[in-house]
Amino acid sequence: MLIHPQFDPIAVSLGPLAIRWYGLMYLIGFLCFMGLGRLRARQQVLNGWLPRDIDDLLFYGVLGVVIGGRLGQVLFYEPGYYFAHPLEIVAVWKGGMSFHGGFLGVLAAMALFGRKTGRSFFQVTDFIAPLVPAGLAAGRIGNFINGELWGRVADANLPWAMIFPQVDMQPRHPSQLYQAGLEGLALFALLWWYSAKPRGRGAVSGAFLIGYGVFRWLGEYFREPDAGIFGHSYTISMGQWLSLPMIVIGILLMLRAAKR
Repeated sequence: MLIHPQFDPIAVSLGPLAIRWYGLMYLIGFLCFMGLGRLRARQQVLNGWLPRDIDDLLFYGVLGVVIGGRLGQVLFYEPGYYFAHPLEIVAVWKGGMSFHGGFLGVLAAMALFGRKTGRSFFQVTDFIAPLVPAGLAAGRIGNFINGELWGRVADANLPWAMIFPQVDMQPRHPSQLYQAGLEGLALFALLWWYSAKPRGRGAVSGAFLIGYGVFRWLGEYFREPDAGIFGHSYTISMGQWLSLPMIVIGILLMLRAAKR
């Protein structure tokens, strides 16, 4: 069996300044967003997007990810801990970011960006949807480096079963890597291909919601469930509960786009 490498969470130390791997993964995600966004803007100049729009878009997106992601972790997954340790809420460099909270934060930020630039909400979300999965993959790799969000107990004969010594000595699924592959690489490939041709307004956004929701639902079967606001659940996890409305809304958006 494999053993988790127990990475030092600090990638680089410069005197009193410590740069953590988790923060670096977010930086890589933002850089991917910027690079892919500029490429996508050049492909959609006739739709009113220009490479210079990406800088403002990234600024709004970073605010939405960080604020929404942290609040989602606090409210959805660990309310008891953070209400008992309120100063820890701002310690984002230690990890602990909820995708679903970050997703809601980004939606709010994109609505503000659209209002500022005179674009409709779905004009903005259809543009950014294919840019998001690369950042999700980087975030999951950050989870793996931190040794957090480990998987459920696996068959010891599974070739890639992994022991996380900080948890116990049982073989477990490296679920962080599963999710990096599903929610990150696979979803990116599907959305980039799907958005390469003109689609009805809201269709690409709907495809993102369905794709992420389905991949997250599958990945949760291999991930140790978080306690969340519903307590521990081995039937439907908190991540699956939060993904259900994404799938439903995504289907409705695609049906609406097809009719139009």
